Amino acid sequence: MAEEEPAAVLFDVDGTLMDTVHLHTVAWWEALRQQGTTVAMRRIQRAVGMGSDHLLDALLGEDRDRSADGSAKAAHDALYGQFWSRLPTLEGAADLLRACAARGLRVVLASSASGPEAQAVREALDADDAVYAMTTADDVESSKPAPDLVRVALERGGVPPGRAVFVGDALWDVQASLKAGVPCVAVLSGGGFSVQEFEAAGARPVYEGPADLLRHLDDSPLADPTGSAPPRSAP
Repeated sequence: MAEEEPAAVLFDVDGTLMDTVHLHTVAWWEALRQQGTTVAMRRIQRAVGMGSDHLLDALLGEDRDRSADGSAKAAHDALYGQFWSRLPTLEGAADLLRACAARGLRVVLASSASGPEAQAVREALDADDAVYAMTTADDVESSKPAPDLVRVALERGGVPPGRAVFVGDALWDVQASLKAGVPCVAVLSGGGFSVQEFEAAGARPVYEGPADLLRHLDDSPLADPTGSAPPRSAP
């Protein structure tokens, strides 16, 4: 009998596994304030999860003077870096990764973080025993909502789109994964989007967070990333 082909679960990190969306929000708010621009935190929160290029486009407009983009990102990174030693994980996050790995799924982290920040996040998760691979913003030319990060995650996981599912907390995750041909499961733990917004974007189903997804793992799309798992109603 031929060995069954591998399947994978691709996980966004901030807001999906890590309780860090609000930390990013405050860091971006202060970074922009230092540049002389005040942006409402609600707007920033809803943009977290994009790469810095797309995030600044969303917050400041695509026709802006881009000469200060580098210093704004550097300020954000410095501010956010103050939390690296105590980054909080979401309830059930590490257990969810281990439960997926125990079912024979390849767990791939697909983070918009880069460099030392990505390493700090991985250390905070403390679930390397369950992680098959990781991809970061350093590996792609264009960040979410472009599909590049998802496509690289598929390559790192060694699976085609039809044998994977993506888990994310932002509309940008849904858009990126669907563009890459990967179905997306959404969680509300990032706090920026509603069930209705996720469903309208094409995410199904929607869970409260990683702990809720873990509780329903056996009847979720993660139980069979090839698409045969039964659907579950959103909360």
